[in-house]
Amino acid sequence: MNVREDELLAYLTTFIWPFFRISSMFVTIPVFSVRALPARIRVLASLLITFTLLPALPAMPDVELFGYDGLVVAVQQVALGMTTGFILQMVFSVMLFAGQTIAYSMGLGFASMVDPATGVQVPVIAQLFVIAGSFSFLAVDGHLLLIEMLARSFHALPVSTEGLRKEDLWLIVMWSGQIFAEGLLLALPVMAALLFVNISFGVASKAAPQLQVFGVGFPITILLGMILVWIGLPVLLEGFGESLRDGFALVGQILRLG
Repeated sequence: MNVREDELLAYLTTFIWPFFRISSMFVTIPVFSVRALPARIRVLASLLITFTLLPALPAMPDVELFGYDGLVVAVQQVALGMTTGFILQMVFSVMLFAGQTIAYSMGLGFASMVDPATGVQVPVIAQLFVIAGSFSFLAVDGHLLLIEMLARSFHALPVSTEGLRKEDLWLIVMWSGQIFAEGLLLALPVMAALLFVNISFGVASKAAPQLQVFGVGFPITILLGMILVWIGLPVLLEGFGESLRDGFALVGQILRLG
């Protein structure tokens, strides 16, 4: 059986463009982009998804693979895939920011651990929120929804030299500003309660300096913060769900899904 070079390149281009878009998503997608997950697992998952979707994908453009247009197409596909995962990664940053703010208010900023997703030190409260958000993300099949949206994007936004526009990048930049606002809103009830407790300790210490109120105020603040986190975690997860819906809506807008 003889296979000509042009036939081999045509089949390779049919496979390689979807693979670039799908595999780049696994570089930034939450939960699956952690360093604890081996890279070969992500590559195998990308190959499996690409082979599964290949029969249902539209015809690929007639672009020379090893040329300037091929390089532009490859960059566009990688940018699209990484952008879809990065948007949801920003949603998870809402929980991370809320957890850091609460931890600093409780006095637990020094109790930190390595975040497996970013590789940096974060407070344990923030890591707790991220883990809870990850379970919620998997429980609602967020990863499957993102793969479905990426599969539909090949029809709504076909493979070509055009992909992300300047308007899309500016939209992502503007939307990223909501991370701090939403994270602060999620942490605000716990912060306000702890602030009133600290004010009460300050008033008591001023009224009776010999009581050494701040000696017992620190453990009480930590205990009260733990109780408030335990009570308010369902509400935090509801707010995270709303942010997740906004993130998916932005992904659909970037991918031209209507």
